[in-house]
Amino acid sequence: MREPRGALGAMLRPGPRPVLGLHRLPRLPNNNVPNFMIDTSDADPDDGQNQQGEQELATKMLQIQSKRFYLDVKQNRRGRFIKVAEIGADGRRSQIFLALSTAADFRDHLSSFSDFYASLGPPNPESMPEDGKLKSEMMIKENRRYYLDLKENSRGRFLRCAQVSQTITRGGPRSQIAIPAQGMIEFRDALTDLLDEFGTDDGGFKGELPEGRHMRVENKNFYFDIGQNNRGIYMRISEVLQVKSNFRTAITVPEKSWARFRDIFADYCDKMKDGSTSGATSGDKASSSGTDIGPGPK
Repeated sequence: MREPRGALGAMLRPGPRPVLGLHRLPRLPNNNVPNFMIDTSDADPDDGQNQQGEQELATKMLQIQSKRFYLDVKQNRRGRFIKVAEIGADGRRSQIFLALSTAADFRDHLSSFSDFYASLGPPNPESMPEDGKLKSEMMIKENRRYYLDLKENSRGRFLRCAQVSQTITRGGPRSQIAIPAQGMIEFRDALTDLLDEFGTDDGGFKGELPEGRHMRVENKNFYFDIGQNNRGIYMRISEVLQVKSNFRTAITVPEKSWARFRDIFADYCDKMKDGSTSGATSGDKASSSGTDIGPGPK
């Protein structure tokens, strides 16, 4: 009989046996909070910073039914934020990131959802909505959107919070967590404790950025979102084609170019209104040349 080869042969031969597929786990800190090695590059999507230079300020852990939730207050050069990690009974992990100001809005929504949940009667499969949604809200923060849905299925009622970053030019999977409805109050109280300690100031841009806007044209959606990074303030205009795979494309316009951008749009609107869509003058051609595409007067 031929001798088995590879890993099986190595295990059957005399001598010390190889250890297969085992990795050393990171040492746990003294507070017994697991030190999960999570890439937090999503915490700063505009410039792709990772954990380097990041500091953890506080941590809270919640056990809600079969799930564990870790609320970590962190700080990097862009400011402070909260990372919410959900660990399921099977060990699966999902996470979202909230600026402190967004976390304050989320806390207020949790109160509203909790009141609505308390007013509901027992689940009735016959009257369950087709999509399972009982109540929905949306939050917008710079280049991110958060979709909050109180849902119901055969396993019960829960609050799903999905985070979508507008920096993704072709869509992509959402980051989302699901909080059992019975634990919304406990989750809100833990969030409130952290906000009471660290406040709601993100530590970044001190002004008040305008809220994002949205318009629909036929089978397309256009999103106008104002954001800020280390290079300044910008507007991201995203076009989402709602056919097949929700194809998405986007452009980013620096704030100092907005006025020129507006003037070019207004000029074309006037020309279309007057029916002057042909026979452009040399001056008109010059206005659409490469010299006018860049930053203009503020």
